[in-house]
Amino acid sequence: MKTRITIILLFVTTTSLFAQNGAFSKQDRLLNIGIGVNSFYDGGIPIGASFEKGITNNISIGVNADYLSNDYQSFKFTAIYFGVRASYHANELLKINNNKIDLYGGPTLGYRNFSWKDTDQNLGDSYGSGLFLGAYIGGKYFLSKKIGLFTELGSIGSTNARIGIAFKFN
Repeated sequence: MKTRITIILLFVTTTSLFAQNGAFSKQDRLLNIGIGVNSFYDGGIPIGASFEKGITNNISIGVNADYLSNDYQSFKFTAIYFGVRASYHANELLKINNNKIDLYGGPTLGYRNFSWKDTDQNLGDSYGSGLFLGAYIGGKYFLSKKIGLFTELGSIGSTNARIGIAFKFN
């Protein structure tokens, strides 16, 4: 766990140090697909995606989804998150002038559904489901004009740290 956090922090710090023109503009549409590096729910690998569209040169809005499933003997747990999110792309504010770097953060609001089932005892339930509110920060490093790597930290579904691939369409 400490190694994963260290790698994520190193990635964000390194990309910030080499930062020089923001990688985000109003015309951009962004798709992130990634995996959680940990889980709040004792196992399973969280997978998630988000899609955002620019509404100004610093602000985007979009949707996100997250899925986690964990099987252990006769017990199965599933967590599903759907939400909306807004991001403030901070390159201009931070005077970052590098079109390969995009640093951002913002709130997310949505619905989460938890369910579990025990096939041995024929039991199941949906508990703790309902609205959720979260916040996140993230960074992208674009390897080309359309494809990059990203990391996000915060309340982003069934994980508090996600890494993956980012796509930019404009």
